[in-house]
Amino acid sequence: MSAQVKIGVTGGIGSGKSVICRIFNVLGIPVFDADTEAKRLMTHNTALVDAIRAEFGDRAYHPDGTLNRAYLAGQVFNNEERLKKLNALVHPVAIRAGEEWVMRQEAPYTIKEAALLFESGSFKLNDYTILVTAPLSLRIERVMKRDGITAEQVKARMERQWPEEEKRRLADFVIVNDGVQALIPQVLELDKRFRSGQP
Repeated sequence: MSAQVKIGVTGGIGSGKSVICRIFNVLGIPVFDADTEAKRLMTHNTALVDAIRAEFGDRAYHPDGTLNRAYLAGQVFNNEERLKKLNALVHPVAIRAGEEWVMRQEAPYTIKEAALLFESGSFKLNDYTILVTAPLSLRIERVMKRDGITAEQVKARMERQWPEEEKRRLADFVIVNDGVQALIPQVLELDKRFRSGQP
């Protein structure tokens, strides 16, 4: 039996999507991490591996079969067309894996966490979407600390995602993760609504 309601959780880099998803998970709600699953599929899904090799060459993988992230990042970072090509290969496979995962769940609702939920168009497969937001300066600070990179590098990554205003227009709910407003009450309120089946 599949879950009745499908919820997507997204937000810009450093917004704290994963923290929100962990709270939902503690409440007994299964969470599908689309970004982690996409990385796994890029080394474990034979058809996808073959397609990436065909498009980006054998250097896309190390001799031991692991993904050559540095090489691939260099290929797509400042090349919009190459990035679109990679996403066109990976996103459909990851989206299909997410849909198959949902069918195996028996919770009142499921959560799909994905950084590019709107950009990939996969938000259309969900019943509702939650956008996690945080002030820009706080997001930059979080990512610098987490990844050990400069503010300029964080901003370069941010430029590859849709602007927050655009995401707000498409989101059904917003959770504010600004370090001031308490997160748990915001999540509990949504959990109650989703469980009632009348968001």
